[in-house]
Amino acid sequence: MERLTAIMNALRVQDSVSVTELAEEHGVSEMTIRRDLDELAQQGVVRRVRGGALSLLLRGEEPPFGVREREAVEAKKRIGAQVAALIADGEAVVLDGGTTVLEVARALAGRRLTVLPLALQAVGLLAAAPRVRLVLPGGEVRKGELNFMGPLTESSIAALRFDTAVIGCCGLSAEHGLTAHDLPEVAVKRAAIAAARRVIVACDSGKFSRTAFGAVCPISRLDVVVTDDDVPPEQRDALAAAGVIVEVAG
Repeated sequence: MERLTAIMNALRVQDSVSVTELAEEHGVSEMTIRRDLDELAQQGVVRRVRGGALSLLLRGEEPPFGVREREAVEAKKRIGAQVAALIADGEAVVLDGGTTVLEVARALAGRRLTVLPLALQAVGLLAAAPRVRLVLPGGEVRKGELNFMGPLTESSIAALRFDTAVIGCCGLSAEHGLTAHDLPEVAVKRAAIAAARRVIVACDSGKFSRTAFGAVCPISRLDVVVTDDDVPPEQRDALAAAGVIVEVAG
């Protein structure tokens, strides 16, 4: 998985990659690199050409869900369990989309809660949960990500009040706040934050090195950030100075 991530990072700064050069760089066979590129092609990240691949990623665009769900897997599971521990039985919770918040949904499946999921993956996880009262938003579904989006989604959220919003992100920093790549997703996140008494951000530490295109909110609007132990110390201090509780999932 680290090799796939490195290849994707290379594709963000160059338009094409070579099988031979990648094999030499990563110390693996050309057949292994071809399999990696085939997998990325299936995810819509590259178009395969003779001897390599061409990037289909726009600069500043997030990798597909299928790729991201295999990044920092153990850290995301720990973050999901830590966030779930902060939520009391009986709460009304709005759950954002994204791979880290999906782990929160998994950890909440046995709890007694009212939950509005904003992605179909979480709907599938919670539909059979015996003690979860599942409420669904309206709206369109974004292809690939399977997030709900659009005016119907936003109005569904605005008509309700939640104890907790669990929000994912593409980037988080003291300077730029909470950011996301997709502009319709920005609007949905803002609606969820506005409808909740408490805002918990669930993100792995890699998000602290990124700033996405769309600004969701400043860090002062957040109550708790749950992340892993690689969070940059200066960002942790800045969050604390803004009154945000930072919890490291161990």
